[in-house]
Amino acid sequence: MPQIIPRNQDSRQDHNALQLPCGHGNCWHFFKTHAGRTKHRNSAHSIIPNPPPDIADDPAPEHHIAPVGQEFDYQEPEHQDQYIEDETHHLPPPPNIDTEFWGPGDHVYQNFHKALDAHTCDAHGTFLSPGSAPEPLSEKTPNDWTPFHNCTGFEMAEFFFIENQMPATQINRLLDLPPFADYHNLYKTIDNIPVGDVKWQSFPRNTLDRHQVVWNMLGNPHYVQEFDYRPYRELSTDGDVRQWKDFMSGDWAWNQADLIATDPDTHGSTFVLVVLGSDKTTVSVATGNNEYYPLYASIGNVHNNVRHAHREALAIVGFLAIPKTTKEHASDPKFCKFWRQLFQSSLTKILERLWPAMTKPEVVRFGDNHFRCVIYGLGPYIADYEEQVLLACIVRGWCARCLGPCTNLDEPASECCHEHTEALVKEATLGDLWDEYGIVGDLVPFTNNFPQADVHELIAPDLLHQLIKGTFKDHIVDWVEKYLHQMHGKMAAKRIMNDIDRSYLCTCLSKAMR
Repeated sequence: MPQIIPRNQDSRQDHNALQLPCGHGNCWHFFKTHAGRTKHRNSAHSIIPNPPPDIADDPAPEHHIAPVGQEFDYQEPEHQDQYIEDETHHLPPPPNIDTEFWGPGDHVYQNFHKALDAHTCDAHGTFLSPGSAPEPLSEKTPNDWTPFHNCTGFEMAEFFFIENQMPATQINRLLDLPPFADYHNLYKTIDNIPVGDVKWQSFPRNTLDRHQVVWNMLGNPHYVQEFDYRPYRELSTDGDVRQWKDFMSGDWAWNQADLIATDPDTHGSTFVLVVLGSDKTTVSVATGNNEYYPLYASIGNVHNNVRHAHREALAIVGFLAIPKTTKEHASDPKFCKFWRQLFQSSLTKILERLWPAMTKPEVVRFGDNHFRCVIYGLGPYIADYEEQVLLACIVRGWCARCLGPCTNLDEPASECCHEHTEALVKEATLGDLWDEYGIVGDLVPFTNNFPQADVHELIAPDLLHQLIKGTFKDHIVDWVEKYLHQMHGKMAAKRIMNDIDRSYLCTCLSKAMR
């Protein structure tokens, strides 16, 4: 944030520890260490594999756009080899779908959604003709340091808040002189900066303006070339093999766009899906069992490498309330119902400002300076099993995604859905819901308040806590260690574990390993 604000000639020269340029194309990032630069390259700049030998010598392909609106013949060819002989002959796309060929030798093509096509518009929502230039940004004068009084005030705040991270008591000692009255005035001025982070709110839980957080992500110019404006399906021209990579290439985004497109008023809009995640964390046990409940947010339109590199496409948008009571009342059914419904109601409150634009598009400025009409949707909610139980309003030990019993996981089972749950709640008693279906019938999921949202469909696993830590560390590693102790004895098992550790450390680093 501070680096992009111009400084006048009277300001003193800053020391800059970022001396190593990225060196990849037009990337402007600089780094302190070689390790940081390598990590940035691996995460931010994807490596395109070399083409097969038969097309390695071909010149770089041009960007082709397939014609739209023509009639296509879907008859299978008599000889499949004819497609190998002529690499420019591709299987025709279905009608009403924009198709774009790309990649070495045009060996991959993408079918884009026709209705939600991210058409550019002006600030009032009027669609522009193709190729129209974006409206210019309002320029500031070189001496405009708003909300700071002058350059000195900005540099002082930058030193306190970014470089030194000085405690509030020490800030007050230095701020007996102007321009700031005390640390409250300093923090309030920093919060009023019109770019960067969003102000925190409390109602009574601490949150950011979720609407403004999403706007900041959409308007970020740093990953404008790594952003999907439309749902698409990517296939290879060799046998029409489906390709999956980023979120907007999946079936879920396409199906959601189909549901939204049933309303003609949404045609031409950009579908922006909001990805959520939460994880209750215990910070300290010895000093009072301090717990925090952060809520994270991202958007599904950015590419995976952007989100993995935390390039301002992932943000903490709130700290959820954690009700406290005495141990004797912690298991009381009324208290348990209260804090579980408080969790659902808190999510509803935090997301309520997005609700109007889930049915009627709103105009938002994107990182390429173009305005577009945006229609929002709730995307995956990433959570471990304990939070999946809380989110789906089910009994612990039951599955939030299917109706299969935990005692027989091999038996085929139907998927859970909002309609099925609502039908059971209307017909069955609370006791039968709990015992027979694993449903807590007197709780209301937050997704009931938003269109096209099904909590059972949105739940996604937490790979860190469920797969890496849960399955691998807490289960497989512990099981192997117990097996070695039983088969080889305590000392021999330790020697074998040391050999395993040394072998792991000798493993070559891989970009795909995180």
